[in-house]
Amino acid sequence: MINKVFFLKNVYHSLRRYFACKWLSLFHPIQIGITGSQGKTNTTEIVTKVLEKFGNTVRTDIKLDTTYNVPITALRVRPYTEFIVWELGIDHPGEMDHHHEIASPSISCVTGISSVHTDKEHMGSMEVYVKEKRKIIEHLNEGGTAVLNFDNKYTKAMASFTKANVLFFGSSKDCDFYIDQHSITVDLEGTKGTCYFRDKNSIKKLEIKTGLIGAFHFYNIACSFLLVQSALPDKDISKIFINVVSKLKPLAGRMSVDQGPLDTVLLNDSLRANPESTKAGLETLSSIDYKKGRKIAVIGEMGELEDPEKEHRDTGRILKNLNIDYIICIGKLRKFTIDQALKDGLSKDKIHYADNVFDAYEFLKNFLKKDDLWYLKGSLLRNYNRILKLLNGEDMCCHETLCPYEHCK
Repeated sequence: MINKVFFLKNVYHSLRRYFACKWLSLFHPIQIGITGSQGKTNTTEIVTKVLEKFGNTVRTDIKLDTTYNVPITALRVRPYTEFIVWELGIDHPGEMDHHHEIASPSISCVTGISSVHTDKEHMGSMEVYVKEKRKIIEHLNEGGTAVLNFDNKYTKAMASFTKANVLFFGSSKDCDFYIDQHSITVDLEGTKGTCYFRDKNSIKKLEIKTGLIGAFHFYNIACSFLLVQSALPDKDISKIFINVVSKLKPLAGRMSVDQGPLDTVLLNDSLRANPESTKAGLETLSSIDYKKGRKIAVIGEMGELEDPEKEHRDTGRILKNLNIDYIICIGKLRKFTIDQALKDGLSKDKIHYADNVFDAYEFLKNFLKKDDLWYLKGSLLRNYNRILKLLNGEDMCCHETLCPYEHCK
């Protein structure tokens, strides 16, 4: 019976992909492809919200796996659709080619590359992972546009692997969109700073303010600007872009500010975790000027890494220099983080180990005080939101380390 159901599902999904491809071939909207290890969803969100000001726009669903998302998105296209924004995630070899059987972007970007999905069960190595991500710009023709992160060594090196015109964003003045990192300030209301972009033969200045929290969001903003400008080369998008970005708020579980348990303030970043996003989140917490209470980081272990010990030790290497009062590390791999942090001079009075979410809860219920600002960083699979449920006295349906999150949300 199980094999029959599995067979029928495969037939259904295959037919849906076939019809999605045929349906999309009837229309000619501008297609934008977005991939990367971090920032994909926020970049997709920004690009979509701006393009909606200029015409009917269809985007991939934030809640669906990319494999199913692509054909479903294609089938939502209508004759009047002017733009499609594809968020194209991958975690196995060959997946990007699979996406491109339906999606055909003429403008594509790689937001940045970090060590994620590089374990043996997924991509197998960083080298394979980079090659798979790179396919999104290798598919572009000479009339297309590739938008790449200049500050990320992996994406910068991709420029020679595409026939398309290459646009860079980053902190270098050589970029097509340049972020003045010294101008960026962050608080619990959002982030603001100054950027510059090349407009034909001149350099234009943009003062940007957004409700998104974290300096790293300026990379998503920079990438988004170049994608939209490439889709609308004959329009001045600056004013509309700035206005849309100013109204953006964090997506739930992606650096969102929530009322925390026990009268605390929670900076919730619990949906995804990789080395770069963890570093960015900790640096954001450190940079926020907060006086009402302590600043506390609760960070879980990261999965799907080629070299998990190195990546967890790398987190430990930055902790001593951060303006954070206390760090709680969850999971056995985080023992490497603690060991490295202590070796580098972090006081043992500033860090604590918890074996799982339940140990973390037992510690936090007595440790957290009113008005503390705490940062929760974890992956969806480990479901660190269970800590919040426990602190709020809510029912718990799963007590496993790797939580089957389809029922334990």
